[in-house]
Amino acid sequence: MSNPVVLKSNKYGINLILDGEMDFEELLEYILKQFKESEGFFKDAKMAISFEGRELTQEQEFRIVDTIMEHTTVNIICILDNDSLKEELIRQKIERFEEEQLGKTGEFYKGTLRSGQVLDCEASIIVLGDINPGAKVVSKGNIVVLGALKGNAYAGANGNEQAFVAALEMDPIQIKIGDVIGRSADKVTHVKWRGRKQQVVVEPQMAIVKDGNIYIEPITKGLLNNI
Repeated sequence: MSNPVVLKSNKYGINLILDGEMDFEELLEYILKQFKESEGFFKDAKMAISFEGRELTQEQEFRIVDTIMEHTTVNIICILDNDSLKEELIRQKIERFEEEQLGKTGEFYKGTLRSGQVLDCEASIIVLGDINPGAKVVSKGNIVVLGALKGNAYAGANGNEQAFVAALEMDPIQIKIGDVIGRSADKVTHVKWRGRKQQVVVEPQMAIVKDGNIYIEPITKGLLNNI
């Protein structure tokens, strides 16, 4: 073949069409060259990879993947056989990987969200400030507010009902987790006395989905262990 390595993209990754006669070490250099030349297109991509055109041992497949990931920013999630079920398998693996990553990665936002503002995030979000009435935070992962949540919060926006919303002061207009919608229950408060003065302390709370309903509960070690 005139080109020993052809990269053929699909919806979920890359299929490498390889020369069947070329020495493997030389072929490996061509593969790396192709990915480097295409790095602007594939930068930081998460993809599955498959091969056709020649029989590869498992060790050779792993060497190709390791070489690509070591010298480029491409993240190879899995290697798929080139069969009729490939696209469906790739879709499932990619979606499962992305769902797992949502719980492991996150973003920070510093500042108060005021009425009319919307913060939309692909990953979990930690807000260092308040969310005022009329403001909204949407995340495919979890939402943690290190301040007062008085607006709207939508966690698990990709349908993930395992997500949660936590806040130091929980008084939202509306909370949505996955496809479940709920409103704030009464705030949990404690009254402390300091000298002759009465001090009201608002307890941090977390909203989670249980039995198809949203429950807002005080944050305890036991609750965190069950998430």
